[in-house]
Amino acid sequence: MLGLGLALAWSAPPLAADERVFEHALIEQARYLATEAVGYEHGEGVPRDQAYAALLYCESARLGDAQGMYALGWMYANGRGVERNDAYANTLFAMAAAKGDEHAARMQRYTGEYTGAVPECLLTPSSQIVQRWPVEALIARLPATRQAVARMLAELAPKYGVRPEFALAIGITESALNPQAISPKNAMGVMQLIPETAQRFNVSKPYDPEQNIRGGLAYLRWLLAYFEGDIALAAAGYNAGEGAVDRHLGVPPYRETRAYVERILRHVGQDRHPYDSRVVAPSSMLRKLRLARQEENET
Repeated sequence: MLGLGLALAWSAPPLAADERVFEHALIEQARYLATEAVGYEHGEGVPRDQAYAALLYCESARLGDAQGMYALGWMYANGRGVERNDAYANTLFAMAAAKGDEHAARMQRYTGEYTGAVPECLLTPSSQIVQRWPVEALIARLPATRQAVARMLAELAPKYGVRPEFALAIGITESALNPQAISPKNAMGVMQLIPETAQRFNVSKPYDPEQNIRGGLAYLRWLLAYFEGDIALAAAGYNAGEGAVDRHLGVPPYRETRAYVERILRHVGQDRHPYDSRVVAPSSMLRKLRLARQEENET
């Protein structure tokens, strides 16, 4: 069971400037998905597909949109596109009500006692939804001094097989897209390359924005192939090194790395990423990790 945490998580303490950029982008993404869902629910401009509409509403609700919460609650209350489930409907109406939807609060009277039960789709991003991250909207919210760097990063990313939203999440988290940034550990530039990584990916001028970005993207491409598209492991490898991920059989137990990974996953909204298997052989750790997870599920 789950309380109103999913709805109330959006009433968090004040965010840093780069976090606010992502917050606005997530809000726009959630609204976009809810609007798409309306079309599929009613067959407006697209073939009617209420099951797919429910998935879109659920992803919108997962990202914090009250319209998505209410609409999905209504579908569960009426068995439209999903099997009827009053407990799910009640929770979704309660979540929407917590965000100020008065009609949702009234609907709770018809769906029984609140239990906090939620559909599985509210806990995990759906792989059936083609995400369209509002990259341009995100870039437009950045300070003017960072927008050119952000566009360069977004434009170069696909050339390395990296999605722009993932590349931007890394760049903003690492340096706030500051080409002159340097960390106490001597990580340099936009993508915060340490000297060993810069040398490994042929970056001779780490404070040159384009060269630094290309080096960081080359490393992300390598990590995605090494960890077979697992964004959490790739992000952990970028932060702590792939060796630490291998040694710890997953995301290392470092507070900084775990917070970093959670932040990247929240910004990207997905946990899988396409990868080029020709770049590097996968980590042998992955097989051990899968076996460990399988044993865990069987116990």
